Amino acid sequence: MHRMLGLAVAATLAFAMGAHAHGPARLKTEQTVVLDATPDEVWQVIGRFDDMSWHPAVARTEMTPEGAPADVPEESTRVLHLKADSGDPTITEQLMSIDPEKRQYKYMITDVAVEVLPVTNYSSTLQVKDKDGKAEVTWKGGFYRGYPNNDPPANLNDDAAMAAVNGVYQAGLDALAERFGKAE
Repeated sequence: MHRMLGLAVAATLAFAMGAHAHGPARLKTEQTVVLDATPDEVWQVIGRFDDMSWHPAVARTEMTPEGAPADVPEESTRVLHLKADSGDPTITEQLMSIDPEKRQYKYMITDVAVEVLPVTNYSSTLQVKDKDGKAEVTWKGGFYRGYPNNDPPANLNDDAAMAAVNGVYQAGLDALAERFGKAE
């Protein structure tokens, strides 16, 4: 009987220690805003993968290689040059799918310094739906924190990753709300 109890305790401890050693969990976030515009009006502004000029953090968008298509999944790659006091911080993203009829595209980050955005393995969907004739914009993403191992520094932990991505989404949606107005 004692041996069975000992084995059960050992198994429980091994499982608990293995769970702790597993590393970070995938984080997810989603933000939505309903705008005082039609879905088509908003999609015309945000639906082009090669143009992020609507987002206040983006100084310019460049397709790579030069002349690359902006609407071919897994071939369309953009480099976002961010506004900054110094340097040229960039985020490189690849289009994974695009569906103009559903007014949505999915993309993933293929290259970013964790000092610019403290995430890894980031993918996202940007979509505009019709909500009673108004544009409902939903931006959602999944990612891991910038530090893949246990005991991350504060600037690369789960909270930092969530705050950074939520800040990017909020700034973009706020800019759209300023441009089109929020629906009442």
